[in-house]
Amino acid sequence: MFVLGVDPGLSRCGYGLVRRTGDGGLVAVAAGVIETDPAAELPHRLRVLRDELHALVAEHRPDVTVVERVFFQVNARTAMSVGQASGLALAEAASAGCTVAQYTANEVKLALVGYGSATKEQVQRMVTAVLGLAAVPRPPDVADALALAVCHLTGAPLRRALDGALR
Repeated sequence: MFVLGVDPGLSRCGYGLVRRTGDGGLVAVAAGVIETDPAAELPHRLRVLRDELHALVAEHRPDVTVVERVFFQVNARTAMSVGQASGLALAEAASAGCTVAQYTANEVKLALVGYGSATKEQVQRMVTAVLGLAAVPRPPDVADALALAVCHLTGAPLRRALDGALR
């Protein structure tokens, strides 16, 4: 299974592509951040983000795209821009025929670290260890996107077993 994780944001949108290897391990295939100019008009920034997400999905053709679900946001302006970026990622994935999944930050932290209130540093260290990376992914948006993909991949066997048991 090949998974694209997306940590949505209008200024910085993190992405991470992770593949399960034949021996059951996980490997990061690509990771980075899509940035838009904060001085540009909103429609232009959204178009840039959409175009970059479209190109990413078209180039790598992931089986699944996982987007962080916005669960709580103190700043309404930030919540709106994250929601817009999230919507673009969901739409691009669906348009490409990808299976789409969403997890909250707490669900990802619980899956990776075993504690839903883990710090960003703890998540970054666990992503680095699980994927065997030489260094902690930077900026944090990249680590968060990789964490989303890892969360989905590590939970896939349990989801398959549950689906089978419920049939």
